[in-house]
Amino acid sequence: MTEARTDPDLLYVGTYTENIYLVRMDRRSGELLQVGAVKGGANPSFLNIHPNGRVLYAVNELDQAGAVSAVAIERASGALTRLNEQPSGGGAPCYVSVDRSGRVALVANYGGGSVALLPIEPNGALAPAHVVQHTGKGPNAERQEAPHAHCILADPSNRFALAADLGADRVFVYQLDLEGRSLRHIEEGDASMRPGAGPRHLAFHPTLPLVFVANELDSTVATLRFDSTRGALALIDARSTLPAGWTGTNYPADIHVASNGRTLYVSNRGHNSIALFSVADSTGALALEQVIPTEGDWPRNFTLHPTERWLLVANQRSNSVIVFGRDPANGRLTRTRQRIAMPSPVCLRFA
Repeated sequence: MTEARTDPDLLYVGTYTENIYLVRMDRRSGELLQVGAVKGGANPSFLNIHPNGRVLYAVNELDQAGAVSAVAIERASGALTRLNEQPSGGGAPCYVSVDRSGRVALVANYGGGSVALLPIEPNGALAPAHVVQHTGKGPNAERQEAPHAHCILADPSNRFALAADLGADRVFVYQLDLEGRSLRHIEEGDASMRPGAGPRHLAFHPTLPLVFVANELDSTVATLRFDSTRGALALIDARSTLPAGWTGTNYPADIHVASNGRTLYVSNRGHNSIALFSVADSTGALALEQVIPTEGDWPRNFTLHPTERWLLVANQRSNSVIVFGRDPANGRLTRTRQRIAMPSPVCLRFA
């Protein structure tokens, strides 16, 4: 791998190829430059980085026997060196996160309809998975014939893990047992979504007891209240991610909240846009403020630059990563001329 500067502007790109790409970003201009690639196994699609910044985790999204790879990050250059891989415990793993203490990786197996906890060894390598099978289905016969776990991440207290299941129309709540290296389902804490919603990705509000859910099948973002003393969710509201009157086919994908909690973003695949919502300071109520085209096809994953002056979007089907300028005051996005060609990009992570 070509050496890169040691700074916070190193971007890792997960793809539907065999490579994880390393891109350097100029934080002043937004310019992107590919500086390396490393073999990440088959379909290293979704990525996450350990809290210590020294290890990257990638799912290997294979339909039958999925896996998760651990890759060491070289401090001086950002270069990647493969550590090991473990079976994910199900087919088509599509999401990986790391708990806030850095002791376990959490994986969602879309095809298998299960979630898994993989202990992290002292050197960052992964130990074998503890797997929990989801149950349930929804009214969409084509997409919800069985459970399809799509996201799992620890809550801010690091006592619970929440998992969105597109097939079951449910957000599952688990007790995160770090000592026992296991997940314990808290069934009474689950949130049942609107039938046919298809919950996909989750994002916690930084200060309010709220979780926002990107619903893939009905093009909404839902607001859930989370009681972190009991581990219980309650559905509050759902808002469309599309402009009024638009009736085409659309599937929301990724969701992120700005660090000040005042703006929320959702990617629309089909409409090919980013939807920006303002978030009320006291209640967390959402209002759609802007819908901006992503200048490409099928915006899968997106990310905020660490300074939050930029927002980057991975357009999976048009093979491009696009840079938007972001106004820190109101969160609104503006087009730039900055983009980079990249084969089938589906996940963006800054080092």
